[in-house]
Order: sequence, then C-alpha cells, then structure tokens
Amino acid sequence: MTNLQRPEVTLAIAEKAASLRYDDITSDARAMARQCVLDWLAVARAGSSEPVVQMLFDETIEQASHPCATLVGFLHSGSMQDAALVNGTAGHALDYDDVNLAIEGHPTAPILPGLLALAEVRNASGRELIEAFVSGYETACRIGLLVGPGHYLRGFHATGTVGCFGAAAACGRLLGLDRDKMAMALGIAGTQAAGLKSMFGTMCKPLHCGTAARNGLWAANLAARGFDSRPDVLECEQGFAATQSADFNPQAALEDPQGGFHIRNNLFKFHAACYLTHAAIECAARLRTEHQLDVDDMREIRVRVDPACDGVCNIPEPSTGLEAKFSLRFTTAMGLSGVDTSAVGSYSDADCADQALVRLRDKVAVELVPGLARTYSDVSVVDTAGNVYETTHDAGVPAEDIDWQRRKLERKCHSLLLPLMGADDCEHLIELCRYLHEIDSVRLLTTAARSGSKLVAKAPSWVSQ
Repeated sequence: MTNLQRPEVTLAIAEKAASLRYDDITSDARAMARQCVLDWLAVARAGSSEPVVQMLFDETIEQASHPCATLVGFLHSGSMQDAALVNGTAGHALDYDDVNLAIEGHPTAPILPGLLALAEVRNASGRELIEAFVSGYETACRIGLLVGPGHYLRGFHATGTVGCFGAAAACGRLLGLDRDKMAMALGIAGTQAAGLKSMFGTMCKPLHCGTAARNGLWAANLAARGFDSRPDVLECEQGFAATQSADFNPQAALEDPQGGFHIRNNLFKFHAACYLTHAAIECAARLRTEHQLDVDDMREIRVRVDPACDGVCNIPEPSTGLEAKFSLRFTTAMGLSGVDTSAVGSYSDADCADQALVRLRDKVAVELVPGLARTYSDVSVVDTAGNVYETTHDAGVPAEDIDWQRRKLERKCHSLLLPLMGADDCEHLIELCRYLHEIDSVRLLTTAARSGSKLVAKAPSWVSQ
C-alpha cells in the first residue's frame, strides 16, 4: 500500500479518543484502570530514589519557575511538564511497571504522569482521570497495532514513541479536545516521539517514559491553544508509520478488541526485570520447587525463547543491576536459586558478581526458536544423574480474575511502599486507588503520593463501608 492510498487513520483514532465517555467503559476496564494507577504509583514511588530520577529532580528544582504539580516521592513541586518528566522517569526506573503486547511496551508509565499533573492542576475527579487515562491507553494500543511489529523490530522503544501519542490523547481528553484538535495533538506528539532500544540497560530507557509523558502533555496543551500540526501524522507520506515502521495495519488499529478495551489485556509485572524474562523465571521457580532441585546438582540448563528476545533481554554476562534485568541467563539462574525476583534489591552489581549465581548462569544456554510467542519460554534442567526436568510458561496471558489480580497487586505495592511510607500511609494510598472512581479530587491521590505525608490512618469518608 503506497502512502497516497493509506486511509485517514489519524482522524479515526482521534475521534475514538475524543468521544470516549466514562459510562462507555466496562466495569472490568475501569477496575483495570484503577489497578494500573495503583501499580504505577507504587513503582514510581519506589523508583523515585533511583539516581536517574534524583538527577532529574535536581535539574527540575533548579529550573522550576511555576511549581504547581506533585513530584512523586518528593516534598517539592514542579511545573506540570517537570512533574510529567520526573514522574514518568520514576515510573519506569525500576522496569517494574505494567505491559501491553499491543504496544510492545509499557503503557501506564508514559501515559499517566502528564495526565496526573494536569488533573492535579485542574482539580479533576477520579472519574475524569479514569476516563482520560483509558482514552490515552486505548489510543496507544491502537497506534502500537498500526505500526507493529516492524516499529519495535526496527529498533524503536515503543514505550517512548507510541507512549507519547497515548499521553497526548489522555491529556487531550481531560482538556475536552474535539476530534480535530485531538488530531493536532497527535500530530504534535508524533513529531516529538522518540526512543531507541539501543539504550536498554542505561538511564535513557526510563528517560524515554519521562520525555513521552512531558511531550504528550505539552502536545495536548499546545493543541488546546490552537497550535497546529498535520491531522494525518500516522499515515501521511514521511509521517510516523512511513518513517518508523515497515508495517501499516489500519484494520488492526481500528477494530475493537475482544471485550471492547485493550486495557483489559494489561499485564502487571511481578518480577522486577524485563517482561520477556518473566516466563523463564516462572519456569525456573516452578522446576526448583516442584522437583526440589539443588543448584549443585544442575549440569545443563536450556531456555528456549523466540528470537525477538535476543535483542532485548539476552545480555550474556551482566555486570550491573540494570543489565541483570535484561539477561535471560542471569534471571533464570536467579529463579533456580530461589532468589526473590520480585524484590528490587535483588538486581544489583553485587549480585551480578556473586560467584554461585555466576556459576549457575554459565550453565544456562539460551536457544532461539522462531515461531514462539515472545512471552513464552520452555526451560529444561539436566541434573548430574542425567534426569531431565522441563516446563513451559506463557507470561502473555492476562488474568481472568480481576479481583484476584488486585489482591496480588496490592501485596506487591505493600512490599514496595511499606519501607518508604509506613503501613498507614501505604494503606491509605491503596484505598484511594481502590475507590478512585468515587473521589472528588485527584489532589487526594497526589497528596498521598508525596514523600513524608502525614495522613490519617482511618478510611476516608468517601470509602464505601
């Protein structure tokens, strides 16, 4: 299909984003949105102490001229754009945030921070936040499907690129942009969308989220002021799809997914490493516990994955905690050794140098098998007696039981937040997210996310008894 033949996808997607109403959103999708907010707040609060976030915080405080939005984890405030940048980076600094396969990346980390800053300044309600967030989320998924899989395979970090569109749509929805202005916002976002996979394992990877959040917010605000762009950024000649992907799939982008909303397929992370390592970690942990395997008795370990994993999470000999998160060999060794892969502190330079883990890592062979799902892994262990133990797992299957997932997610958030906030403040933040649709002001949420907040322990008056 030539550029001249491409349909007007941008306007069609803009129309969907601009017209979404809270009452159109299914109860499952609303519940998933609340869970996304909780998960992001927990990982952003925990990630706010990372060096990359501290550097951005220092720069923000130095440059701040209009502090009006919360910097998650800090007592200071920043401008809306500063908050989007710092909070967006914090939400991805631990690489522990949620995933959607339609985007081939992380949706909430680039979409929510700018929206939350805008909602705080505008004193929006929880319902308004959810409505706008889902609008941005669905937009990002549609654009991810439009240019996938070629966009990601070409070397672009879709979290930063596609996420920028999602951020613009979410903020545009909260601002009440109509279809034409929403398309302009997408155009402004599209010309700023950036992020390279070659930066994985460096501080630039979480920075992609921060810049996507900031640029998306900026795009929506500029569009609201009448700033123009092209209304066909996605499909035009030398536009986003033509320059950044060999694929162009308008039908996949425009059709509604099963269940009505892409957010229903959101995948939360329960291991603090690259999502494409999760299936192998699950396999390794299962083999260890079910067969009572001793690491000293393991002779050979094989991990079979799709070749797409090779350029993402197959660092053979990681030397830093960041690199460890992108090493199938090392994370599999962690799973087989019983290391707590959900703990942020398990991924450190010291662990990479641990001789027992290194010896086990060196026994792991990664086999690239075309045709497997990217989230699937087959792990086998051969012991010194020649016995073979094998299992499989696909980490790309969304949870069917939303309430079960919520409870599991709240446990994750407790583990991340209790050392930082204390039990009362932690539970207060979790309750705010659980009943987000009932709160009148998002400022309750941003206040609870601040470092050192002194909040009452009892349930707030708006919580359903």
